Amino acid sequence: MSKIDGRLNYAPVPVTVAYGDGIGPEIMEATLNIISAGGASLAVESIQIGESIYDRGITSGIEHSSWDSLRRTRVFLKAPITTPQGGGFKSLNVTVRKTLGLFANVRPCLSYAPFIATKHPGMDVVIIRENEEDLYGGIEHRQTDDVVQCLKLISRPGSERLIRYAFEYARRYGRRKVSCFTKDNIMKMTDGMFHRVFDEVASEYPDLSSEHLIVDIGAAKLADTPEKFDVIVMPNLYGDILSDVAAQIAGSVGLAGSANIGSEVAMFEAIHGSAPRRAGQNVANPSGLLLAAVQMLVHIGQGDVAARVHNAWLKTIEDGIHTYDIYDPSISTEKVGTREFAAAVIARLGKKPQTLKAVDYPAHDEPISVKLKNRPLQVKQLVGVDVFVEWRGSAELLGQQLEKQAGPDFQLQMITNRGTKVYPGGMSETFCVDHWRCRFQAPGNGGPVTNEMVIGLLSRLVTADLPPVKTEGLFTFDGQPGYSLGQGQ
Repeated sequence: MSKIDGRLNYAPVPVTVAYGDGIGPEIMEATLNIISAGGASLAVESIQIGESIYDRGITSGIEHSSWDSLRRTRVFLKAPITTPQGGGFKSLNVTVRKTLGLFANVRPCLSYAPFIATKHPGMDVVIIRENEEDLYGGIEHRQTDDVVQCLKLISRPGSERLIRYAFEYARRYGRRKVSCFTKDNIMKMTDGMFHRVFDEVASEYPDLSSEHLIVDIGAAKLADTPEKFDVIVMPNLYGDILSDVAAQIAGSVGLAGSANIGSEVAMFEAIHGSAPRRAGQNVANPSGLLLAAVQMLVHIGQGDVAARVHNAWLKTIEDGIHTYDIYDPSISTEKVGTREFAAAVIARLGKKPQTLKAVDYPAHDEPISVKLKNRPLQVKQLVGVDVFVEWRGSAELLGQQLEKQAGPDFQLQMITNRGTKVYPGGMSETFCVDHWRCRFQAPGNGGPVTNEMVIGLLSRLVTADLPPVKTEGLFTFDGQPGYSLGQGQ
């Protein structure tokens, strides 16, 4: 690294670039032109992903050789792609995030009032969303004629590294508070774990304020008074939904970029789609992808270039040079196309906004890293089994049948339907489908059971023409139940 004309001159950093589908090639060309003019030093490797790959029968949307490039460069700038509708095709975004361990999705959402319409001119929120687990594990099954399931998986290590990243991000960028949204009043074990880990990690950052909100009221407050939030950390599904909501109420989803951060690899992308109807018309706004590229430049240590580009973009917005999606005759001075907008940003390199807040990034910095704390394993003990069966008939009759098969090793504790207790002592008003959870535990105090005892029970149920659809072991951890009660139990 040296200096030319007072600016740092970097050795080229390898970056994998995908031009994507729809408007993707146009906004990627504009983005690369801008950051190159701003002084970015990149060694670009181009790959094909998305629609053209799906059309060749590759259901993942990415070729093996492209994985080689991503693992080699470890930095991915990706334009939007089109995922075919219907079964058999997996989301490429989810595939890349999970395969390369991109655990944190970072989405800055801030307003640009008065130049872009918003009801929240003071909004400046960063949403950090878990990227790999939760319902987005995509583990789904059809279990009966009536019922399909999707497994919600929350892990302690996955939660901890995301939450630690959120606090480290807040500390590095001078943020004051980290908020956590979950629904642990209902999902006491999955969301409950996320909340507990948040509280544990928060205690290690006394310089930062922290708070937890139930996601429904948190979402309402975010929509109403976003200026009360700073950094928000959430599990995957809530974060996916609310980061789009936050971007829209800030001004436009089309202006938001995101970073997907892993321990080894990072991916940067706009949050909007490929908009095939707008393709090839030179009208698309490249701002979302450009601001993602700004995050990329910070990540690879070219922060001064990131600041130069970002400030030129802010100056362009401030000067009223706007694409059709944000154009407002009462505020804008000129409606421009994709290429013209890029040229306007390039013409303002070296300038800073006067009304909007100028940005400043460190010229060179290491990416944020997190380290998980070691914790002792808990003593795990099997104390029963939930057996799910398909049954068309009354809960009372099913209970009587199951009582006969419990044998000496088990007692039927309850039957639930869609989570609500229906036996013993159920109510006739409860609507039931053909999918029943039947909880068996040892008689009396529900002491330990063995796998052999469970196998014997399942064998008896098969013989009685009540074959299990699925089973879930009931375990205690250091004596504490690792399973939830039924609604009404």
